[in-house]
Amino acid sequence: MRCHLIAALLPLVIIAACESNKQYGPKPKRDNNSRSPSSYSTPSGARTSTSGMLRQVNLRRDFVSRSFSSMRPRYITIHSTQNYTGDAYAHARALQNRALGRIIWHFTVQDSVAIQHMSTNKKGNHADHDGPGNKHSIGIEMCEHRGNNRERTLDRTAKLTAYLMKRNGIPLNNVVPHYHWPRWGKHPPNKNCPHFLMTNGRPGRKWQAFKSRVAHYYQTIG
Repeated sequence: MRCHLIAALLPLVIIAACESNKQYGPKPKRDNNSRSPSSYSTPSGARTSTSGMLRQVNLRRDFVSRSFSSMRPRYITIHSTQNYTGDAYAHARALQNRALGRIIWHFTVQDSVAIQHMSTNKKGNHADHDGPGNKHSIGIEMCEHRGNNRERTLDRTAKLTAYLMKRNGIPLNNVVPHYHWPRWGKHPPNKNCPHFLMTNGRPGRKWQAFKSRVAHYYQTIG
């Protein structure tokens, strides 16, 4: 049974943690009711506690059973899966079964839930091989599977990011896209990721709009 599961999840091996430009499965049609990230208005919200923000994130823990090196997180790195068939639960199963090899990140977020795969004081392998993006950052993957609501996914990711900033003393300037970390031996070295928050392959107004939303939620945490 496990072999069948791993085989079914093999397409995730290449695309997890944005390690490839290849896309798997047909790209979902744009939801006409969804706004582009750059058109978000500042969300409303009353002040809340750190634990209250975590409840809004709807976090589920499914820790991978293996050993990892320790780290002190200084950054939060935002990714998108570029996988249009696998939801957060499929990614969690792939990580549990080691179907993705050495690739590992901390959280996978979709419109309804965020799943944590490893402790935030453990080093993942999601950004730049053996560089500072892996050694010092918490990795968050955003899902893109068909039927997933992108705006809700972005909003849940912004809340999770704000919570992690507060919990770990990470400043907003250290919330970065995968693009931020050059990848040794890759061309181009800076990945267009998360692609739907980049502008012409680089951080621009859509990325700044996302960070503004993160900042808003951070300010609501008392």
